[in-house]
Amino acid sequence: MRQIILDTETTGLDPNQGHRIIEFAGLEMINRKLTGRSLHLYMHPEREIDPDAERVHGISLDFLADKPKFKQVADQIVEFIGDAELIIHNAPFDVGFINAEFERLGIEPVATLCSGVVDTLFMARDTFPGKRNSLDALCDRFEIDRSNRTLHGALIDCELLSEVYLALTRGQDSLVMDIEVDTGIGAGLGLAFERKPLLVKRANEAELAVHDGYLNDLDKAVKGQCLWRAMENPAPVEGAA
Repeated sequence: MRQIILDTETTGLDPNQGHRIIEFAGLEMINRKLTGRSLHLYMHPEREIDPDAERVHGISLDFLADKPKFKQVADQIVEFIGDAELIIHNAPFDVGFINAEFERLGIEPVATLCSGVVDTLFMARDTFPGKRNSLDALCDRFEIDRSNRTLHGALIDCELLSEVYLALTRGQDSLVMDIEVDTGIGAGLGLAFERKPLLVKRANEAELAVHDGYLNDLDKAVKGQCLWRAMENPAPVEGAA
């Protein structure tokens, strides 16, 4: 499977207010391995950059003065992401900006050009409900080194996100990667494994005595026979032979 780890930096938060993409980065991954192929572009937005946005990514309009406009690099982006599955942290944000840029140029939207979109923020919230799931937080949780990330930059964020994605999805592969393939049981699935005998460890006399004492306390609490004793010693059925 061909996947693209993707990130953008923008002039602001809302493409519907005319904000534009100023940095695009993508890393190619095939069969869960980075290929070394990437696309990293800076673009002049043809507008001002919001101060709050600049404080986050550190990209100034002066730096972008000699950079191409989006329309000049759009074909490179389309060719790079075409037919791939995109992996994005907070995908609605980046896809919304890319689609807005594509729409200006009459290019089909991401949903048509690509085979799908995976939102790692959604995955993380599902895996770690109620916890912080920013890229920084996930790097810390998975012990991924982010010491080089002093500002938000699209390329370094892609590099970190690739490791976060693999960590988030590693369990999906373990059922396959850790099983030897042969012609034994499960050959119809292309998988086989040998089930080891289950180890049964029985309670010793001291543990049984503690358990019996606990049941006695339960009997006293319910002023009769607790459910466990009733299950162990079911009452005889009337009329039974």
